[in-house]
Amino acid sequence: MVESPVDAFNRPVHRGDFGLRIPPSGRATKEFFAAWREALPRARKYPVAVRNYVMSKLTYISGVRAAELCQVQLGDVHWENGQWGRFLVHDKGAGGSGPRDREAFLFEEGRALLWWYVEEVRGEFPDDPCDPRAPLFPSERLARSLTGMEGLLAPPVVPDTFRRALKMASHEHLRGPVSELFPHLLRHACATHNYEAGMPLWDVQVLLGHVWASTTVGYLATAKGDPERASLESSRRAVRRLSTEA
Repeated sequence: MVESPVDAFNRPVHRGDFGLRIPPSGRATKEFFAAWREALPRARKYPVAVRNYVMSKLTYISGVRAAELCQVQLGDVHWENGQWGRFLVHDKGAGGSGPRDREAFLFEEGRALLWWYVEEVRGEFPDDPCDPRAPLFPSERLARSLTGMEGLLAPPVVPDTFRRALKMASHEHLRGPVSELFPHLLRHACATHNYEAGMPLWDVQVLLGHVWASTTVGYLATAKGDPERASLESSRRAVRRLSTEA
């Protein structure tokens, strides 16, 4: 007999772990990054430590995926776009639509952070930091082997290296019930904290690069919504609008 052919068509496309991802609170996240940055000058490999820190915080600020961030080149950063600059990422696409490019947002904090890294730290890696094809976040291992060789580009850091660095940093500096971080959890934290701070769902969707709002809603499972406050604010906006029109 044929074994339930319907399941082959209706099963989810993604078959991974669908457990609830609970990001750290906004306060715990802020304290984590503050403690990590304070520890940077004591790192044995300062440029590598700064690279890992900037990648992690930029993931939290912009909501990009680890694989997307690792592939960003220096020429993909457009300081003049938008209010605070943006950078180009190669999105993985959704629903089998294939990869597509999109602009990720820096915001004011991300611009200052990335400017500091590019101006003061990126040149510590021995490849050419003026080549627009050079990775924004180069691999430390091969970059070290290229010392003294001109005109060569280091390969980008791989996502697994980024994940391990963030995991180690979270074990050392993160306090609270959430004891371990990985890049995708920072992406969830980005969505959750921005939504809790008042960013509309549509803007969170654009920030994460989602095609469907239903996907974004899945990232907000732990968001602390307040329907009563939202209703009051909506009423106040309506009163102000009517008063202005009158």
